[in-house]
Amino acid sequence: MKVAFATTNGVSVDEHFGRAGAFAIYDLTGDGYRFLEMRKFADGPDEAIAGTRGKGRLHDERVEQKVDRLADCKIVYLTEIGGPSAARLVRRGMMPIRVREVVTIEESLKNLLATIKESPPPWLKKAIASD
Repeated sequence: MKVAFATTNGVSVDEHFGRAGAFAIYDLTGDGYRFLEMRKFADGPDEAIAGTRGKGRLHDERVEQKVDRLADCKIVYLTEIGGPSAARLVRRGMMPIRVREVVTIEESLKNLLATIKESPPPWLKKAIASD
């Protein structure tokens, strides 16, 4: 199962969904995880989205393009996400996970792997089964 992490440095979950210029993509299996790629949307903050905030349809289209490029990921870790963007992810079968404070991607992966092995919540069982 692919998991995406909104990141500015490739090490930490430290960015807002819309503003994120890059997402680190990992493959998570029952045995572990491995880095697949950095999916870049911009050099630095994603101004295509941040710069269109409040511009209605144009902003919505840009957000939808980002969701489309992440659609193969079942889980997306981030620091913040707006309600409409979160709803877009959920409609596509993706679960946004908001971290309360900056955390390393590795720590997030280890915690997710432990949750899968111990007692995954229903949404996670569904994500695993559909992968």
